[in-house]
Amino acid sequence: MITIEGLNKSFKVAKRSTGLMNSVKALFHREHTIVQALDDISFSIEPGEIVGYIGPNGAGKSTTIKVMSGILVPDSGSCTIMGYTPWKERVSYVKNIGVVFGQRSQLWWDVPVIDSFELLRDIYKIPHDEYKANINLLVETLDLQTLIYTPVRQLSLGQRMRCEIAASLLHSPSVLFLDEPTIGLDALSKIAVRQFIKTINKEKGVTVILTTHDMNDIEALADRVLLIGKGRLLYDGKLEALRKKYGSHKIITVDYRESIKSFDVYGVTVHSQTSERAVLSINTEKVMIAEVISQISRLVELLDVSIEAQPIEEIIVQLYKEYQI
Repeated sequence: MITIEGLNKSFKVAKRSTGLMNSVKALFHREHTIVQALDDISFSIEPGEIVGYIGPNGAGKSTTIKVMSGILVPDSGSCTIMGYTPWKERVSYVKNIGVVFGQRSQLWWDVPVIDSFELLRDIYKIPHDEYKANINLLVETLDLQTLIYTPVRQLSLGQRMRCEIAASLLHSPSVLFLDEPTIGLDALSKIAVRQFIKTINKEKGVTVILTTHDMNDIEALADRVLLIGKGRLLYDGKLEALRKKYGSHKIITVDYRESIKSFDVYGVTVHSQTSERAVLSINTEKVMIAEVISQISRLVELLDVSIEAQPIEEIIVQLYKEYQI
């Protein structure tokens, strides 16, 4: 479905210095620096995959998506999606993709949402029966019944994002690019968007490339992650493999009857402690969970114990530190 090999993209950025004299000099001679946004990026994605594309701000995520959607032309390298080169065959290519940028809208601001949908129908030349079927599916699964007759400017951010996703899928694309689709959404809206993405992936086989800073989105949707930093691809693999490699720590919450000054147990780090509860972290490479619980039970009378995996955010931070990004 998607094959990218040796993709490079750089930008020329003007240097700006403070002071009147420097501003005058800049009128006649402006200095520039070259920022390498993408540095020899290569990966492939199979049909029907949901892939999380993650990395810190400025890592190159959005630049990659813009190249893949045909908005930007790379300096070198190749990108083939469904047999198309996005920036060379853009008119034919865009009929097969959907794109949602979390901070930009494809809906017309002052008209009802349904008017934008109908204009997109004409732009993409969607057959009448296909358009009706898609509208019915999208309105029902994204709960848009009362929203499509409302002007976009009167919608909340969460409502608008649901409409944006619907607009990107009206023409039945094979690939969906989602760039921060849940940014600024409340918990309820995030759950609705995630569930819908799962549905279209399962029922229609839509390939999804998701860029986000919300690791809950990644955990809920993606089995595979691509990690980019400073324009370089640092990790490409299963999310579960990432957990196994870096997620050796477990979080144990213990509730007990009597107070204790400290948990002096080998391999245990105390995150927080009160007279009735303690949150502990253990390294399972050094000590077994059962042994830790056994030692704690000899120190206090346990009322309840819960064990959780290390949050995915902490694992990603460990990976950032390893590559010093």
